[in-house]
Amino acid sequence: MSDERGIRRFRTPHFNPQLSTLNRMNVPKHIAIIMDGNGRWATKRGLPRILGHERGYRTVKKIIRAADDLGISFVTLYTFSSENWKRPKQETSAIMELIRRAAKSELPDMQKNNVKLVLSGRVDELPEATKAQLLENVQATKNNTGVVMNLAVNYGGRGEIIDAVRKLAHKVADGDISPDDIGEETFAKHLYSPQLPDPDLLIRTAGEMRVSNFLLWQIAYSEIWVTKTLWPDFSRRHLLRAIEDYKKRKRKFGGIV
Repeated sequence: MSDERGIRRFRTPHFNPQLSTLNRMNVPKHIAIIMDGNGRWATKRGLPRILGHERGYRTVKKIIRAADDLGISFVTLYTFSSENWKRPKQETSAIMELIRRAAKSELPDMQKNNVKLVLSGRVDELPEATKAQLLENVQATKNNTGVVMNLAVNYGGRGEIIDAVRKLAHKVADGDISPDDIGEETFAKHLYSPQLPDPDLLIRTAGEMRVSNFLLWQIAYSEIWVTKTLWPDFSRRHLLRAIEDYKKRKRKFGGIV
């Protein structure tokens, strides 16, 4: 792991001098991000924690735009974990409402900029209004061909694996498949978003050195980059640093280069 210190709408991709300095060869195809530090950002400034989450929402839009500029195909964002329900109800309710409002307000620009939304997690357990708006966005953007934004909402890596095992167990019980037919490829097809490739690069903000139950199956060989920067302060500059560091890595996947 490397460690470095350190509501606008989506807009059409444009030439950016800072981004233009990056050699686009070997840019990761799929980046996953643990967006940590929203509450701490607000608390440090004497603000309610929900304002940190709102500021983090602005950062999401900037990073999705930068990813699109760079030609990154997939961005998975750890938006709300299944463990986050342990937080005070006032905060979790405010986050769910923020997700609903953000999804509603951004849909026109997601369409304009060809952004495709997919979801990972136990979406059926979300509050009805939040779930309905997210599913509306998924349906509305399903034919878009630009950057794919995968929101991990009510998501837990262990829960995803358990849900996949349950699906396979039902198929075995129904006689649709044999236990001997189950390998890595078959198992992966029963995860929440099997159409996405595994992340090439995992970014974590706020300096924590753990994966926090995020994409436990998919990040088996992901490169990891950690910054002490809190998510609301994360910028294009930090994304570029992460990618430049990634491009220096030798990905061996257990073999020899």
